[in-house]
Amino acid sequence: MKKLTLFIVFTIASVVFTNAQEKLKIDTSKSEIKWSGEYSFYFGGHNGTISFKEGFFEKTDDVISGGEFIIDMNSIICLDIDDEDGNASLVDHLKNEDFFAVDKFPTAKLTITKVEYQDNNNMKVFADLTIKEVTLPVNFRAEIDYEKQQLMTKFKIDRQRWGIDYNSKLRDGAIADGIGFEVVLSI
Repeated sequence: MKKLTLFIVFTIASVVFTNAQEKLKIDTSKSEIKWSGEYSFYFGGHNGTISFKEGFFEKTDDVISGGEFIIDMNSIICLDIDDEDGNASLVDHLKNEDFFAVDKFPTAKLTITKVEYQDNNNMKVFADLTIKEVTLPVNFRAEIDYEKQQLMTKFKIDRQRWGIDYNSKLRDGAIADGIGFEVVLSI
């Protein structure tokens, strides 16, 4: 009986310690999201940044296996309009009902559900992205820089899928459906 009990304890301990999980909080002051939106029928558009409110990676057996990141939608800024009034007008427009409705939806969330490693530094990430309470799957390639303790990625989403459906009345001023993101997550 003693041998059986010892065997069960050893088996449970080895399973628990073999799949040890760790949460690694991101440094929100070093992590950033750059966004870009373009016009449909001519060159140009707008770009800016938006901040993370909080987030963490899940690490299992020394590799990133998951994570959750909360985005502060009120932090959105535009970087390409120098005119202060024009800049404020665009940011207000992005925050209102036409785009992100930040008064109703002050945060967005990305939850990593699966990671497939191509090699030690490159991975394909599968995640759920929630914007305006709409959660849809996304996937993208990412690169890890272990020396800098950063994960970097670039990807686009179709804004229409998340109900970000502003349509300009002017054909030449129409906004493309793709929103681009360039993300750096630092721990």
